[in-house]
Amino acid sequence: MTAVEVLRLPLDTDLSGFVGLLQRLNVPHRVSEEGGEQVLWVPGQELAEQVRELYAHHPQGDDAGELPPSVAPVRESFATQLRRSPVTALMLLATFIVFAVTLAGENFSAIRWLSFVDFRIDGEHIYLTYLDATLDSGQWWRLITPMLIHFGWLHLAMNSLWYWELGRRIEFRQGAIGLLGLTLLFGLASNFAQYWWAGPSLFGGLSGVLYGLLGHCWIYQRLAPNAVYRLPPGVLVMMLIWLVVCMTGIFETLGIGAIANAAHVGGLLTGCLTGLLGGMLAKR
Repeated sequence: MTAVEVLRLPLDTDLSGFVGLLQRLNVPHRVSEEGGEQVLWVPGQELAEQVRELYAHHPQGDDAGELPPSVAPVRESFATQLRRSPVTALMLLATFIVFAVTLAGENFSAIRWLSFVDFRIDGEHIYLTYLDATLDSGQWWRLITPMLIHFGWLHLAMNSLWYWELGRRIEFRQGAIGLLGLTLLFGLASNFAQYWWAGPSLFGGLSGVLYGLLGHCWIYQRLAPNAVYRLPPGVLVMMLIWLVVCMTGIFETLGIGAIANAAHVGGLLTGCLTGLLGGMLAKR
């Protein structure tokens, strides 16, 4: 369906309250910045007229009074959400395929082609090469591919759910290319951070990327407030607490498994930096 322009307002007009109201009503929409103005779009002329009427009554997005009866909540199907978030969906599809090929992290003959550095297993011992030897062989894809590896169903489920939540926000606000670029950047930064801190080791997962997306939304929204990047209360605190708990080494002590803490920190710091740059540009 063709997107229709609803409103065109100065950049200093705070649309966050009204956009929040549209989100509560599940009205599909997007906000772009064009020619020094912010533009609100919705799919279809009929919905555009209804949203204009809604803005006339509630420009701040408050819930006081009765909403225009013509504006009813819109429920998006899962298929519609997939179409609106192609990069988010394709990244998760690639992750699921790798999870199947690697047999939930048990097929080391497949994992060794995606790990940050090459390795071989001899009995109960694993022997890893160094990064320079890996890159000298032309295997540059390894700088990114560890983010697709997951060890177990719980690891996959947690990372997939968070990437679906954060990835769609960034893809909606900054476009498919923006999300793809940030995902690759955070994957690269988190992988290098883990290698720099721990040396040659076997690690994987989207969690470093997730902390990058989290940091990006957090700082960006602080500088250029927008409803899309406003995370639910407690999410940021919970994620930071989880990061600190993991860094205590309690999971290694309990024998649950090693956590790539440096990857989390590296992704978070890189995300804060991109959020700072993006937020400053959006604010201007």
